[in-house]
Amino acid sequence: MESTTVDPRILSIAAEVTESPEQNVPVILLKLKEIINSAPLGSSELKKIKQDIYCYNLIQYCLLVLRKDGAKIQGGWVTISQLAQILSQCCVGLEPKEEAEEFYNKLLPSAADNFLTLGRRLQKCYISAVKDEEKDEFLWHFQSVIDSLCWLLGGHIQLTKYVLQSDHFLHLLQTDDIKTGSSIMTVLQNILQVKSGDFLMIKEKAFHSILDELIFKLSSSTCLVIGSAAIKLLLLLASSHPEIIMLLNSRYTGLKSILNKQCSGKEIDQEVKQLFSLLHSEVCHEDQKFYQAACKIQAAWKGFQTRKRMKKLPYAVTTLQRNFRNKREKQLLKLKKQKEEKDLKLQLQLQRQRAMRISRECRLNLLEIVHPGQMGKYIQEMEEKSALVIQKYWRGYRERKNFCQQKQSLQEYKAAVILQRAALTFLRKCHKRKKMSNSWQGLPGLTDARRMELKQHVDNYIKRHSASEMSHVASRELHTEAQERLGHYFLGRALEERAQQRREALQAQISTNIEQLMSAPNLRETTGQEPELFISRSRPVATRAKQAHLATLMERQAPWWKKLEDEFTDLKLRTLAFGDRSQLLCEPVGLNLPTWKTKPQATVENPESLQAVNDCVFDRGGKEDAMCLAFGSLCSTYPFSASAHLHKSPLSSSFP
Repeated sequence: MESTTVDPRILSIAAEVTESPEQNVPVILLKLKEIINSAPLGSSELKKIKQDIYCYNLIQYCLLVLRKDGAKIQGGWVTISQLAQILSQCCVGLEPKEEAEEFYNKLLPSAADNFLTLGRRLQKCYISAVKDEEKDEFLWHFQSVIDSLCWLLGGHIQLTKYVLQSDHFLHLLQTDDIKTGSSIMTVLQNILQVKSGDFLMIKEKAFHSILDELIFKLSSSTCLVIGSAAIKLLLLLASSHPEIIMLLNSRYTGLKSILNKQCSGKEIDQEVKQLFSLLHSEVCHEDQKFYQAACKIQAAWKGFQTRKRMKKLPYAVTTLQRNFRNKREKQLLKLKKQKEEKDLKLQLQLQRQRAMRISRECRLNLLEIVHPGQMGKYIQEMEEKSALVIQKYWRGYRERKNFCQQKQSLQEYKAAVILQRAALTFLRKCHKRKKMSNSWQGLPGLTDARRMELKQHVDNYIKRHSASEMSHVASRELHTEAQERLGHYFLGRALEERAQQRREALQAQISTNIEQLMSAPNLRETTGQEPELFISRSRPVATRAKQAHLATLMERQAPWWKKLEDEFTDLKLRTLAFGDRSQLLCEPVGLNLPTWKTKPQATVENPESLQAVNDCVFDRGGKEDAMCLAFGSLCSTYPFSASAHLHKSPLSSSFP
């Protein structure tokens, strides 16, 4: 469609929808209502406007907005109900020239489904509302959406079958609320009055569910409006479709007694009597119809079987001959194939015999050429070559067999690596959580007056040892020199850390090998599997991972009173962290940690101020000591083998 024939108002709305943010789209789409109302109903101008709206995908935008929650949209449920009216008005009377199949098979069913879903949400909000004003507002929006659905079904009658067998429609019908339930029953009554034949064409499950709900409302509801609507629907179905009368008599045997109770002293006696008379008249003819139907079915079936057998008689001989020929051809083909296989085996045997004869003749010719004195040497060389060939094939066979047998060991090795990686990740998280929960809270017993006194000592010390002023150029040169030294320091520190990690890994591996040697049996008692424990590098890793895993399981399964000792140990370590840390940091804890340098002591006259300065330094720059302390306590609590560090575990790489 050319842009010159399109309404400029629709073009502007489409441009605004494309360029505006998502939250402003519903308000922009409300402008379509004014454009639609500006054209006369049923005119060609209105059809042209609807065609332009569909071509610029504004109907699809309305569908997308209806799927959202009305409470989160600008304008609330008012905007949603107005968009539902706009969508139904745009769809009714629209005959798209392009993509008509997509419009009738996808867009219209999607619109009906959105109306039903929106009705369920409004019904739920109406039932859960407490205030009368909110209930009236939700009921008005619900009625507006239901009217839009009825308008859409009136313009497109083919949607009635889709709506009747929809689960959302059944949920709307299965409500105990009187007002919303009567509205849905009114929609069902309008559908049956327009096109009642679609009710028998829906799925059997949906058909029976709707009838069950109508009978339930008729029997259990005390409201006159609901009962009258249910009786009208049943009467409409029974009068238009005799099959439904038979179904009501056979499926709902107590319906007549319910109708007798409904007749007593109510205003709907005439409709109840009509329905009762229809049910009673059908019972008399039901048995006779069943008998006649059975006779007709039997006669038709017997005639069909006889005609089918008579038609097959001329083709029986032809079929028998064809099957016999096919079987004989298969047998001949099988015999021919067996003969070819025998000929091939005989030919291969003759070729092997011929090759063996030629080989022996060549060997005899060579023996004639060789000097008699060198005959023994030649035979020995031939035997050695033959032995090498035999050994080569035998070793290949043995290695392939051993490889197949070692699959289980390979799986165990991979499982050990996976368990070790998971355990190290878990321990790292536990360490991080413990470090965050056990942050330093300051010195116990330090009052504000004492803190002010210590601060005064520190200020006096800074005044006595104040730094000399420095020019801007000298400061920049000093900063550049410091950066260079810091770069050299970090470069050397990284190399030193790698070397230290290698030393620690080798020490842990040596300790693991020593443990294996100490627990190894005597040489007389060794088997073929013992040397592999010392040759393979994965065995120590799997052993230590298994030990750590068993230790963790035992700790998890231990009673609560045994875990108090671990908490006391952690409390003791945190208490010692504020005292002499150098002694604690240098103690061996599972792995050989590097020797950490102690901080230089400040020269202050008062020892308490010295302790305060030391703690201040610990808070600002003592992160390495604190990290070393946490890593040492972690290694002492969860000992892992150094072979885990050879595999570059995440726990070993996360600490300096």
